[in-house]
Order: sequence, then C-alpha cells, then structure tokens
Amino acid sequence: MKTSEPEQISYWYREPWAWVVFLLPLKAIVVGIPYYIIANTNPDPLVIGDYYKKGKYINLEVSKVKLAQKLGMKFALKMTGNELIIKPTGIDKIFPVLNVNFFHPTLEGRDFSLALTADGNGHFRHQFDHSVAGKWKLTISSFEGKWKIQNTIYLPQTDFIDILPDPTRAQ
Repeated sequence: MKTSEPEQISYWYREPWAWVVFLLPLKAIVVGIPYYIIANTNPDPLVIGDYYKKGKYINLEVSKVKLAQKLGMKFALKMTGNELIIKPTGIDKIFPVLNVNFFHPTLEGRDFSLALTADGNGHFRHQFDHSVAGKWKLTISSFEGKWKIQNTIYLPQTDFIDILPDPTRAQ
C-alpha cells in the first residue's frame, strides 16, 4: 500500500487571485464616492418647463434692445482697480438711475445687480469691495425697464469700452 501525502489546506486570503477579485470592485466603490458626493451637492440647473412662455419673454427682451438702439443709447465702461465707471455717450439725456446687472457665465451664485446714480459729471460709479475680474454678461437698463443693452465683457478694463445695443445678442 502506498501512503499518500496529506493534502495541504489553502486559505482563501492567501490566494492572490482572491484579492484581485475583491479589490477591483472595492476600488470602483472608493473612486465613485467623491463623484456621488459632487453630484449630490452641486445639482445641475433644471430645464425650463414652459419654454413657450420663455420664448415670448425673449421676444419682449429683444424689443427692449431694439428700442435702445432706436433711441441711440450708448455707454462707455471702464474698470480700474475696484472702481467701475459707466458714462453715457450716445444720448444727451440725463438718467437719474441705471440698473446694471452682472451675470457670471457659469456660477449663478456670483450674479449681482447694481442701481447706480450719476455723479456731477453724469458718470455712474461704483466701488467694489471684492474682485470682479473675469468674463461677465452685462445688462444696462433704465430704472423703469423700458430699454436695455446687453454685452459680454471681460474685467478689468483699463480703457473705456463701448457698450452698444445689439438685438442679435439679446436674451
């Protein structure tokens, strides 16, 4: 009779392929957790439900830009340091108040509005306490909201740039 050698018992945690099988799904879970957190803390903005009403509103906004063009509204804008200067250049009318809206292209939380009054020279000035450098969509409108001008600008601007009404850019 032959005597056989005793079988060696192999534990699962000593097998390298067992660790490969467990570590690949575990790695996917660990890498996926930050993506899950980011997706839940920064949700995408919702699509407009009633797009027909929004389209009618855009047509109304285009008519406001066309009115500004018809009236000859033009402004020059300059920002040096933290001081914004807007001066009317197209029409000799005196504006008691201008509404100036800044819209950031990607971060809705950075949007802000200003209601500016003219100084003795007829220029509209504002001192910022924080930096507003970068790309902005600028809207200048009358206090009553009868006309408006929209433009995309990059701040700071050391020289005056023209802000003109252009119906093709209205939104």
